[in-house]
Amino acid sequence: MSAEGTPLRIDLPPAMTAEPARRVLAALAAGGAEVRFVGGCVRDALLRRRLRDVDMATDAEPGRVMELLAASSIRAVPTGIEHGTVTAVVEHHPFEITTLRRDVETDGRRAVVSYTSDWREDAARRDFTMNALSLAPDGSLFDYFDGVADARAGRVRFVGEPERRIREDVLRLLRFFRFHAHYGRGEPDPEGLETCARLAPLLPTLSGERVRAETLRLLEAPDPVPTWRLMDQAGIVAMLLPEARRIDRLEGVVPRTSDPLLRLAALVEGGRDAALALAARIRLSNAERDRLALLCEPPVAVDPAMEPRALRRALYAMGRDAVADLLRLAAAAPGAADPVEALARAAAWEPVSLPVAGRDLIARGVPQGPELGRVLREIEAWWTDNDFRPDRAACLAELERRLGSGAAPQAS
Repeated sequence: MSAEGTPLRIDLPPAMTAEPARRVLAALAAGGAEVRFVGGCVRDALLRRRLRDVDMATDAEPGRVMELLAASSIRAVPTGIEHGTVTAVVEHHPFEITTLRRDVETDGRRAVVSYTSDWREDAARRDFTMNALSLAPDGSLFDYFDGVADARAGRVRFVGEPERRIREDVLRLLRFFRFHAHYGRGEPDPEGLETCARLAPLLPTLSGERVRAETLRLLEAPDPVPTWRLMDQAGIVAMLLPEARRIDRLEGVVPRTSDPLLRLAALVEGGRDAALALAARIRLSNAERDRLALLCEPPVAVDPAMEPRALRRALYAMGRDAVADLLRLAAAAPGAADPVEALARAAAWEPVSLPVAGRDLIARGVPQGPELGRVLREIEAWWTDNDFRPDRAACLAELERRLGSGAAPQAS
């Protein structure tokens, strides 16, 4: 029901009516607990979007939840029991179940909570009105803060006072923009936007891991460009991601990929050093860091209009995936050639390996050490210059020619 008590009802999506969810609901109801679906799954059910996770809330305390699940032979994992959260696992489907809570103390990063039986009080501690909805197993929708109207209008609005919500958890400042990118329509809530801009100096208190997660999820939006532009204007980008200012390149690459790291690479200016600085600040994984650095400053220049032979050299040097990424980035530039043909060639590329190795040089008297590496690099350069066509016999003949002409010293 709404805040005024008007009953609302929606159809539950399959994830909420399937056997795993029914078993969890029945286990809690058998002990007299009230349980509802909460959070993002309710918002997405209302908007008829695909559900990512199915979360629940209950008036039963965590220990009691564990007992009720065990009594129904449901595996219960105390994933966040100190904060009131237990995860039920049924047929490999996890369901987070959190006891209704009220905040006792917050410091901008974490909260001290106590339990309550008041559903409205629990909803009041959530970030946005569209996330403060709860849904009973019979389809009754409870809306205490006009979240239904906001969700349907594409309006991301804080529950209560925006400044209070952000000071409780500074991550909500970034979440405001992330949710606007995924759910917003038109101009953002002016009070929320103004508050986010004013409180941007709080952002450095966030851990890099949390910034990374929000940034990449924002960039997964169908079109994150308008929201990134808002963040830039509000001073958010300068505060957290000063290297990521190339909105023009982001705009060009968005139609070509939904990959958030590739979209981030489009935003970065300053080459490898800038990419490494950003990666360290937001704690990208080693693989993400290396990929971002390569995309921002590749060892071989890539362009959709490059000749097939040059494209093959780039593919040999960096591999199919990296070259495809770089083609999409290059195609984002104004006036760039269409990358379709080059992408097709890259997809059809079969990786090749130099037909000779160090042991072949050793067998012919080249000593191990720097000299061996130098000669091998020379042979590889000759093979590459010949478009990878020479086979093993031809490479060995070229090696013999070079050694016979005194290109490399013989071992004693």
